[in-house]
Amino acid sequence: MEQPGQPVHWDGAVNAWRISGSVFRMGRREWVTEAGWSQAYDDGVRTVIDLRNAAEHGHRDTDPEVGPDVLAAFHVVHAPTEDPDHPEFKELCSPYLNDPACYAANTRLFPDKLVAVFRAVAAAPAGVVIHCSAGRDRSGMVAAMLQDLSGAGDHRIVSAYQAAMRAINERHRTASPPHKHERYLDEAALVPLLEKRGGGALEFVRRLDTENYLLRHGITAAELAAIRSRLATRVTT
Repeated sequence: MEQPGQPVHWDGAVNAWRISGSVFRMGRREWVTEAGWSQAYDDGVRTVIDLRNAAEHGHRDTDPEVGPDVLAAFHVVHAPTEDPDHPEFKELCSPYLNDPACYAANTRLFPDKLVAVFRAVAAAPAGVVIHCSAGRDRSGMVAAMLQDLSGAGDHRIVSAYQAAMRAINERHRTASPPHKHERYLDEAALVPLLEKRGGGALEFVRRLDTENYLLRHGITAAELAAIRSRLATRVTT
């Protein structure tokens, strides 16, 4: 059985990890095969929270075909974490959110969007998987906040970000990166970034104080308790 911070092996899923309890994270859901969705279902997942913007949705020629009957078992919640056209966000986080150094700006500019993500976790009837595109930064920002709520220690938060960054880098080695801003990094280039960005994820979440941030912006105590319950309990099927 996977422990918090360990990879999960759903067929086709990229950068898939258990955050804690019945809450998971991964890269874009269109990579997951029918067999992978069956495995996610067996792990208790019933809700998929898509953190991407609308323009990022859609099937690519290289994506597996998945029947609507398979996907019907899951409730997909579209909950983007940002407005990519917001002038200040564009200035601070160009070309996109790809570094924990931008997480504080994201949470400051878009509290309602972050609250919507956590409200969806609270409302989920069973297991949840959050995903963005690479499964690294938007997922990483939300995952760090969830880890903070679960009481995760510093090392676990740092290592979770670093593992996700390393995993998508390996994906870039074996598959073409989606655009010019992403590329495969060799170990000499990767390690300094792992140290810097892993530390950045920790600094962000410790300064944020996730519980108070969410309560201040409208999450109720009952919703917070539901999120913590989901993080503490594994759904059995």
